[in-house]
Amino acid sequence: MSEEQEGQASQNPQPSQPSQPSFNQGNSFPPKNEYLGVVGFQQSLPNATAVLVLGILSILTCCCYGIIGLILGIIALILAKKDKTLYAANLGIYSESSLKNLNAGRICAIIGIVFSAIYLLLNIVFIAIFGFEVLSDQEALKEAILNWQNQ
Repeated sequence: MSEEQEGQASQNPQPSQPSQPSFNQGNSFPPKNEYLGVVGFQQSLPNATAVLVLGILSILTCCCYGIIGLILGIIALILAKKDKTLYAANLGIYSESSLKNLNAGRICAIIGIVFSAIYLLLNIVFIAIFGFEVLSDQEALKEAILNWQNQ
């Protein structure tokens, strides 16, 4: 460097960048963001796990004459709708993983409702064709099926 450049460098020193304070330096609270609440600490949706459990149970209990699966699936869908509106009203406060659990539970509830409805309709048709007394007696069921096939 020439002497002129050295003189200018000493007269106009580069301003040093102020160092950013670290996360815990002087303040034990995490930084706040107006959209996300406390950064890094998102809440889970209040009923996301319940919706997932009820959705799975509605699939598993669809064979209980279809009634239990229908009830559990409908409850899961009602809770899922509540949480979905809560999530839409407060974007960023709730975690995305809880929204995924909510959607998975909602899908399971829909599947459980469909299976339960089909099984319930099959039971109604079976009772309409053979009657109630056939359900408790195996021999009467065999006779009713043989009679129905021979017609």
